[in-house]
Amino acid sequence: MATTPDPQRVSAADFIRGFANWRLQAARKPVVVTHHGKDAHVLISLDDYRRLDGETGQADRLQASFPGVVEAMGDGVILVDRDWRIAALNPAAGNLIERPVADLIGQHLADALTGLQGSLLLSHIHRMLDHRERFCGDVPGLLRPLQWTRVDLVPLPVGGALIIRDVSAAMEAIGANDNRQALAAAIEAQGGIGHACLSVRETIEDANDVLTALVGVDAAAIRRVRFSALLAIGERAAFGDALEDVFGGGGPRRLVSTMVTRDGTLVPVVLSLAERRGTYASAGAVVVVTRA
Repeated sequence: MATTPDPQRVSAADFIRGFANWRLQAARKPVVVTHHGKDAHVLISLDDYRRLDGETGQADRLQASFPGVVEAMGDGVILVDRDWRIAALNPAAGNLIERPVADLIGQHLADALTGLQGSLLLSHIHRMLDHRERFCGDVPGLLRPLQWTRVDLVPLPVGGALIIRDVSAAMEAIGANDNRQALAAAIEAQGGIGHACLSVRETIEDANDVLTALVGVDAAAIRRVRFSALLAIGERAAFGDALEDVFGGGGPRRLVSTMVTRDGTLVPVVLSLAERRGTYASAGAVVVVTRA
């Protein structure tokens, strides 16, 4: 509703005697009726009242929508009181704990979350309930062994809320990425394996020092060059067919080929090709080069 003008004030006695006049005044701005000098009632126009009632009704409807949102959330939500008893939880929480929601109401939190005893999360829940501190972190073994759970602790007047989500897949992806980085570091340390990242158009996006040294150029010169341009003319068609087969879902390919260095020297090599798969489409390929 628009900003309300400063109201007029009138005593109850004067209001009764001049009701017709004050009713007209209230159509323009609110009239405050006082009793013994204190504000007691407010007379406003019907339009202002309807607007006010509409805003209040909307706020009530929004407030009433919150439980439905929590019920539909994919994350588990557990409300606990200050005695660590479960006051409420949504269906997603019951699914994560693998027990019916009705059976969990009123239970001690430690009885529902089997991995809570001995976990560092215990101290954070204490601090949420006693000092209204928030927390967010990944906790291992809270629901099941070898499972990672993302936990958000939110202080509430009743006690607090635990918002939980299974993040085991994300943690496994992080571990797999660490393994790939370690493998790349080991390949570089070996010193005899060249590799390059190719776009879907076969242009070189990145190449390691072993490959650039083999060709006899620096990294800047080799970037955006088609990889087949580094091969002997008679080997280019076979490489193109192998790369097309990789992009077509044929899996990794290995072929014997010949590279041409900057000074024209022919170097027999073995090429290994594998696709780099993005979320929705191919992101290109990786080619590994070793001397034959």
